Amino acid sequence: MCSCCALVGMALTSRFTAAEADEPIVVPVERAPFHVPVFANEYVQMLKVEIPAGRVGSWHKHSIDFAFVVSETDGLVVQVQGQAAAPADVKPGQVVFAGYTKAPLIHQVSNVGSGLYQVIGFEILYPQPRRFSPSGRTEVPAYTSVIDNDRVRGWRVFLQPGQAIPAITQTAPGVRIVQQGGYLVETFKNQPDQEMRFDVGDFEWQPAGTTRSLKNVGAAPIELIEFELK
Repeated sequence: MCSCCALVGMALTSRFTAAEADEPIVVPVERAPFHVPVFANEYVQMLKVEIPAGRVGSWHKHSIDFAFVVSETDGLVVQVQGQAAAPADVKPGQVVFAGYTKAPLIHQVSNVGSGLYQVIGFEILYPQPRRFSPSGRTEVPAYTSVIDNDRVRGWRVFLQPGQAIPAITQTAPGVRIVQQGGYLVETFKNQPDQEMRFDVGDFEWQPAGTTRSLKNVGAAPIELIEFELK
């Protein structure tokens, strides 16, 4: 081989190697740093995301419909693959749905704040919507609608200390996520009452067919986000 050809070959190899080095390593969301699967059944996989201040969630791919609550945040930068990094306008208590089944996404998340970035959410594992018929909960004004699409319906409920709200019947399986914790008593139809203590970021799987009322028996307000699947 002539020296010119050798030099051209070396240049091409060098460019190819550099391009390879620039390609990020992308993992599924459940394998990304600080993204931890914490519960799964035939309907959902729960993920708890807790990125400490100054840390990065690294490149990961979402490919399954995902509903989540932003529990804590103090400053976030998100970079979608192929785009420039940009601040994310998210607030504690924000409820988000992302239709990743139809539009998969690769990105990385950086906590640029001074506190924890925490997200609690669930992937909807079955592909076809309209499998279940969720309740309306319109009979209890304490439940405020926060999301309603072809995959999930959700409500926010606030309970002041000592406040009780009437019973609802949950007609589809779903998830409860705690935004403000405290001491809660649930009263079930034909079952003993149950007292529970929740912290922010706690969650609970809730099967269909349950009739329950709620009472805040603690000294601090309670905020819950409850979802039913479709």
